[in-house]
Amino acid sequence: MKKYSQFRDMVVGVNTKVPLESGEYVTAINFDNAATTPPFCSVMQAIMEYAPWYASVHRGKGHKSVFSSELYEESRTTIKRFVGADQTKEVIFTKNTTESINILAYLLRDESKKQVVLSTDMEHLANDLPWREHFTLDYIRIKEDGQLSLADLKEKLINYQGRVKLVTVTGASNVTGYINPVYKIAELAHKYGAKILVDGAQLVPHAPFDMKPSRTAEHIDYLVFSGHKMYAPFGAGVLVGPLEDLDKGSPIYKGGGAVGLVSHDFVEWDNPPNRYEAGTPNMMGVVAMTAAIQTINSVNCAAIHEYEKKLIDYAIKGLRRIPGIQLYSCAEGSERVSLISFTVEGLYHSVVAAILAQEAGIAARSGLFCAHPYVEKLLKMTDKELTYYHENIDVLVPGLVRISFGLYNTCEEIDVMLALLTRVARNKNYYKNKYKNEARNAGADQTHFLWFC
Repeated sequence: MKKYSQFRDMVVGVNTKVPLESGEYVTAINFDNAATTPPFCSVMQAIMEYAPWYASVHRGKGHKSVFSSELYEESRTTIKRFVGADQTKEVIFTKNTTESINILAYLLRDESKKQVVLSTDMEHLANDLPWREHFTLDYIRIKEDGQLSLADLKEKLINYQGRVKLVTVTGASNVTGYINPVYKIAELAHKYGAKILVDGAQLVPHAPFDMKPSRTAEHIDYLVFSGHKMYAPFGAGVLVGPLEDLDKGSPIYKGGGAVGLVSHDFVEWDNPPNRYEAGTPNMMGVVAMTAAIQTINSVNCAAIHEYEKKLIDYAIKGLRRIPGIQLYSCAEGSERVSLISFTVEGLYHSVVAAILAQEAGIAARSGLFCAHPYVEKLLKMTDKELTYYHENIDVLVPGLVRISFGLYNTCEEIDVMLALLTRVARNKNYYKNKYKNEARNAGADQTHFLWFC
């Protein structure tokens, strides 16, 4: 395997220098791609090329407005092809994955809470909290190795006797990187009369994805994902779902662009997708996402997945050699995207992240990654412990350190991290003392909001 990524020159900012604690400047190493990726060069070029033509979408007859409107609608087709959505599906543009899920939860809401939504113990909070208000919400268990229990899913589908409206599941975990068997889950859900939503935020940018024809038992009913995790900044996301379902509901956001005719006595909602896109659309975000998809298509998403698999396997192999490092959820033979979480014995998670940044210019993430219940279960935190942390906000809450790779990362960068973590493991007392203020400040600043997402 070539250590230098063949994709590296496609990404903006890979050679940017950042300061270390010593005052020296080094080339930044970004291992926080699960949160946000840098932009593709092609995306920035597309934005610059479109900028002179930027105009109101669906609001005028001027040439630029017509051009922008046509480009906006063509982008829906690009997205549908990218994820294998058939003619029964529609694309709604949103700000991000979180907004997409909230829109869907509002659309499907059941005020009586008689209908059930099955989420899982490994979800990002964005695929948990929106379902709590209007549904009976239950969670599919994880097994000892951190993977989802399909047996528990089947048992719950049977026990709820047709009341399950939706099974909502992450395509790939943002904590462990596990790829869930979404087609098996879809087949089970459909067998018992439920639909399935896949949170594709961590999966779609890193591996090929196909929603499959709606006539098949394993098709995906709803899919959500974000541009900012797939090399497309400017704040766009998507909700892809059946037009038939989208045509039944009223929108959570109400205003211009979402309606047909309105008087003081009635509101006539426009057809989907316009119904769910009130206000002026984020055209720059849509252009960026479309350009990113076209770039991923040009290099083949399967090739990206294969390269990133080599990176994560290389990193896991190296981390396993370092004494005092515990990896979380590395089951043999498991399918995964390019991220992994770990702890360093004797060092608080934010201290480890600070060491990586200040000693080597490595950006990593630490905390609970907005997937609190999953991390709490992986760390085997008891209800008593959780109550204690909840009632004492100045107490340091345990967490993990996460590294996540993009297509532009390299084994040379991983080697830098492994060498530093080896030094840290051998000299823990030195680093604990050197960075004691980091842990102290974490405790002083902690409000149960700062360190956990």
